Amino acid sequence: MLFLLMSVISIPVFGQMPAIGFIEFYGLRHVSAERVRQELQIKAGDSLPDSAKPRLEAEAQKRLEAIPGVLHARLELVCCEAGKTILYVGIEENDSPALRYRASPRGAVRLPAEIVSAGEDFNNAFMEAVYKGDAAEDDSQGHALGHSPAVRAIEERFIALAVRNLASLHDVLRNSAEAGQRALAAHVIAYAPDKRFVAAELERAMLDPDSSVRNNAMRALYVIAGYARNHPELKIEIDPRRFVKFLNSLVWTDRNKSGAALSALTEQRDPVLLSDLRDHALASLIEMARWKTGHSYAARLILGRIAGLTENEINEAVDRGNTAAIIAVALKAASGK
Repeated sequence: MLFLLMSVISIPVFGQMPAIGFIEFYGLRHVSAERVRQELQIKAGDSLPDSAKPRLEAEAQKRLEAIPGVLHARLELVCCEAGKTILYVGIEENDSPALRYRASPRGAVRLPAEIVSAGEDFNNAFMEAVYKGDAAEDDSQGHALGHSPAVRAIEERFIALAVRNLASLHDVLRNSAEAGQRALAAHVIAYAPDKRFVAAELERAMLDPDSSVRNNAMRALYVIAGYARNHPELKIEIDPRRFVKFLNSLVWTDRNKSGAALSALTEQRDPVLLSDLRDHALASLIEMARWKTGHSYAARLILGRIAGLTENEINEAVDRGNTAAIIAVALKAASGK
């Protein structure tokens, strides 16, 4: 079966991105969206030229962090929805819960040149596929295989590379001082055949201090979670509660990928996990469910399960665009009324 890619793997974006079509906020508890929008000074329809993008983003971040009550701000441009760029604006308020990560490794170990070369080829092929709207993939084997022939050919190379270089991938993921090397290792190790080993390594990588490493680790775990559900005989164990705190992260990719993983891991409706989500991530799930982009689907699904709705009821509400009803029932369930 082919699935639509939920968001891009953490790779550089080449070429000018389309104009901004959507601006979505998260992390707002006390500060108003109106104030953030006013200080952002970027609006739908704007294009950020590559040459000016770093300066404009830095200036906007500085203005946002000058708002009383705002500790940190973060902007993330994501391609694409309806041919337009999405701008996600994250706010960490003064009393927001802080996430703690593992210290940065200091090792000199590096990936073999053939993996680095394959990674560069993938970056180019994947972004071309995204721009063409061909980002669907087959996750049925426990790793992503793109619908795009160019992407799929490189991912099939990853399978052989992971088998030949498993020890090196393991070493780099844990010990390399270069975040880009660790991020690529997290991506490629997911193609190794022993998914139990891979899942354990990627769960550890979720606490990497670099967001790109965490992004690739959680994205791969989302795929493995679905595979594990369909192959219980393999006894692949993924601790779903590890993902909950990332729903409150300032980093958009943390929220996106943890939501994707939890959309698979909540399917069995484990009451302990649903309780943890109610207690520690309900507000974040609600604001994510209100996004107007396709990235809202995982949050809507999780909220529906928290609410006790059936899968058919959730999907019918999503198809009708009745997000408010899902949120209302989830809030009622959370309050115990």
